[in-house]
Amino acid sequence: MKYYPINIDIRGRAVTIVGGGAVAERKCRTLLEAGARVTLIAPTISRGLRSLLEKGKIEHVVREYRRGDLAGAFLVFVATGNQAISRAAAEEAAEWRIPANIADMPERSDFTTPSSVARGDLLLTVSTGGKCPVLAREIREELDLRYGEEYAMALRILGAVREKLLILKKGGHVTKEILHSLISHGLPDLIGRSSLDAADRLLRELAGPGFSLRELGVEEREPE
Repeated sequence: MKYYPINIDIRGRAVTIVGGGAVAERKCRTLLEAGARVTLIAPTISRGLRSLLEKGKIEHVVREYRRGDLAGAFLVFVATGNQAISRAAAEEAAEWRIPANIADMPERSDFTTPSSVARGDLLLTVSTGGKCPVLAREIREELDLRYGEEYAMALRILGAVREKLLILKKGGHVTKEILHSLISHGLPDLIGRSSLDAADRLLRELAGPGFSLRELGVEEREPE
């Protein structure tokens, strides 16, 4: 099956997870990181999910799934290992036209969740369309090693540069050339080596006066 790649803003959205085991916990944590309001439906939940519940980060309906539980959800995830429950939840989600991911019945799923690496606002994802999750995981591990935390800071800088250039009405072509030059001249590498003075020099050289880290509002140096 060919999937259409899309990123969805789920901040403040209600997401229902049917299940309380390890798979449900992994999905829950990534959903919380994206700002979703998560409700779990399961008679028992994992220790990690229990910790999230005690911290007030999720809600928990302490029983098996029942028809009607999915009303009002923006997304649904089903991870119980019980095909009867999975089938019933998939049918209800379809009736409500709620996109659903059914862990043990991919043929009934409306979407898949790719392996991902997050560095601030930089999100790298890998999907094999469900054909070989092991390959997706190995590629994700390679990306995890290749793109370190410096890319989060580099992206903040590039975003601030782009925003300022747009305010100065430099034009799309000029903006694109400056951003490309900053990347090709190793801005992420300078950040990774904590060479902030060198990063400042590069910014001034390629973008011009007024484009230091401090002036862009993205400096993270210790106060002197």
